[in-house]
Amino acid sequence: MITIIHGDDTSSSRNYYIDERQKAKSPVILAGEKLALTDLMQSLEGGSLFSVEQEIFIENFFSSKKINPNFKEIVSYIDSQDSKANIFFWENSELSKTELATFKKPAVKLFKIPQNMFGFLDNIKPGNVGSIKQFHELLSKTAEELIFFMIIRQFRLLLAVSNSNGNQIDEVKRLAPWQTGKLRSQASFFGQEKLISTYKRLHEIDSDSKSGKSATTLAQTIDFFLADL
Repeated sequence: MITIIHGDDTSSSRNYYIDERQKAKSPVILAGEKLALTDLMQSLEGGSLFSVEQEIFIENFFSSKKINPNFKEIVSYIDSQDSKANIFFWENSELSKTELATFKKPAVKLFKIPQNMFGFLDNIKPGNVGSIKQFHELLSKTAEELIFFMIIRQFRLLLAVSNSNGNQIDEVKRLAPWQTGKLRSQASFFGQEKLISTYKRLHEIDSDSKSGKSATTLAQTIDFFLADL
């Protein structure tokens, strides 16, 4: 069976992928960007004294399509092994319908960031207590770690567009003009000095949370962060 795990909620998709990998008795982990047909064949047909179902885990295979000369051959071979092994693909972004149709009958697990996430991020401004209510609405269906990750990303973008050299970073280059305009408008409520201090504060929160130094839960810390803007 072929399973494709993808989506813009990379935190949740990654957790699902790791969980499946940990449940496997003898997982074989392969790098999709450098995947060679011979390595895959050896993993699946290497032979075993015991009848153990093969479980293969491949990361970011689809992104190698343009640079891997054996991409089509690998796809064809994997399709032929569909009934003989469990093959999991994890991608760090959402795949297109064309990409999902690469294999004949894959099981697809899509992990998407909720649309109200972006409304929440756009409304983070000094003195806007409404963002706290939006945060808790999100929290009822979304992991606090993902929300915090997206807050850090938002302030990284706000800081970038407020800087004269900000348009040089890749994340800003990929944005549409209307998205850049919205970010500049939001950044104007802070000013560059406050954006810098806020961005530093977010990384302090991240460090304290990961090291166990924080006296509050991450959700509670985000509450305090939003209230203090």
